[in-house]
Amino acid sequence: MSNKIRINAMKTLSYSISIMLMGITLSYAAVIPPGTQLAEKQEIVRNNGAEPASLDVDKVEGNVAINIINDFFDTLVSVDNKGNIVPKLAESWETKDNKTWIFHLRKGIKWSDGTPITADDVVFSWRRLTDPKTLSPYGSYFVDASVVNAKEILAGKKKVEELGVKALDDMILVITLEKPVGYFLHMLAFAITSPIDEKIVKKYGDKWTNPKYFVSSGAFKLSEWKVNEKIVGIRNPYYWDNKNTVINKVTYLPLTSSISDLNRYLAGEIDMTFTIPLEHSSSLKKQIGSQIHITPILSTYYFNFNNKKPPFNDVRVRLALGLALDRDIIANKVVAQGQIPAYAILPPGIGGFNFKKPDYESWTQEQRNQKAKQLLSEAGFNKTHPLTFNLVYNSSDLHKKIAIAATSMWKKNLGVIVNMQTEEWKVLLDNEHQGKFDVVRGGWVSDYNNPMSFLVIFTTNQTNNTSFYSNKDYDSLVRKAGETNNQEDFQKAADLLTKDMPIIPVYYYVNAILVKPYIGGYSSNSLGQTLTKDLYVIKH
Repeated sequence: MSNKIRINAMKTLSYSISIMLMGITLSYAAVIPPGTQLAEKQEIVRNNGAEPASLDVDKVEGNVAINIINDFFDTLVSVDNKGNIVPKLAESWETKDNKTWIFHLRKGIKWSDGTPITADDVVFSWRRLTDPKTLSPYGSYFVDASVVNAKEILAGKKKVEELGVKALDDMILVITLEKPVGYFLHMLAFAITSPIDEKIVKKYGDKWTNPKYFVSSGAFKLSEWKVNEKIVGIRNPYYWDNKNTVINKVTYLPLTSSISDLNRYLAGEIDMTFTIPLEHSSSLKKQIGSQIHITPILSTYYFNFNNKKPPFNDVRVRLALGLALDRDIIANKVVAQGQIPAYAILPPGIGGFNFKKPDYESWTQEQRNQKAKQLLSEAGFNKTHPLTFNLVYNSSDLHKKIAIAATSMWKKNLGVIVNMQTEEWKVLLDNEHQGKFDVVRGGWVSDYNNPMSFLVIFTTNQTNNTSFYSNKDYDSLVRKAGETNNQEDFQKAADLLTKDMPIIPVYYYVNAILVKPYIGGYSSNSLGQTLTKDLYVIKH
């Protein structure tokens, strides 16, 4: 997805009416250069960084699960590497007013068990996602997309059957929005909108993700899942684009240690790492520099405050901790792989916009520290009464190093006492949603290339709002920005978020991994995604 593409309501309307992609196959696929000799064994091992909390499309969150969901399931549409919307499960679509959308499913599409994928499966899946009983982290996704009645359904005020999505027949889906949403098609390219098989879910309930029952729509299907050991996907022969898939088997490892990741890569046991150990970056660049791949992505690393818990319900405390954090040291000394210090939530270039930077970004760190001391003192904390709190991060060498650096800065610059705690990924997510934390390591990868993907998660009652920040003025600004898709409106919302600082932006991510030279087709888009179906193994 290009970060230079700017989508607005009129452009989307014109695009959707004038281009009817009937019968055209414009998909991601393994593109093999002429003369390339392929290995006889088309299998790949990828480290995925942690054990996913779930493989249930309606219950996943975070890139650990999304990476696998992207391989196992297809959305109605997708976004190519140039930022263009292309068909996937839907072969065409149209709208006359940008509010009522009609999607025509691809003829002959099947689940991995060979049964047909229908429009009713899409309806079932989206209702289930929005149903408050599902407790989906993305339960408010279709609220954000302005799908008719989604907000009332999530609040328990209307039945899921009233969601603005219906099947006219097996192949035609109608989606009704409350208002035009200029980036609606981009929202439909996000993995959690992938339909799941209604008959399987109804038959097996939450156990449907067991490999014995698992049914998928993507290039791969679940073959094996050994918790904390590996997840194995094998090629789905019923996949609509199977002819353009080369890899027959993909294994995902849940290694949290970047050192273990590296050692197994160097030993030939892993073909693609999840990250690169910070302390080995320089030496690896000299030794195997061609195998290092670093690309910027639309993602922000931050520390998440529990805004409803004292003293973090006091904006002075949040601002003090934010100002006293030396981002330049963390980005350029601690991680130092091309990350950019972040002083605001929105990554550079998102949606094709160029946003104004916060005033405090131009200050010296000493100026920031002085202002932080003043704010913390006003909030009632000093040497005799120091601020003390727990900082939680998920098991990772990287997060540990950043946490050590941050706690050191807060102690040196403000006299703050921080207790570091590490939790497994699944435990951290659960505690975060329940509000069982003071400050927690967080991060957000854009779901789609628009500022709304970041701004909306801090609105009141949004299911991904684990900071528990609530400001009616902010909600209004975000609502207006979503309607206008205007840079000025986005800027106003972003400025208020900076002023209230419900989180501390730390740096903008890059995707830094090692890839074996015999893995062909590798690329990482602006969302940090690499689909296994795009890859192939070269004879070596």
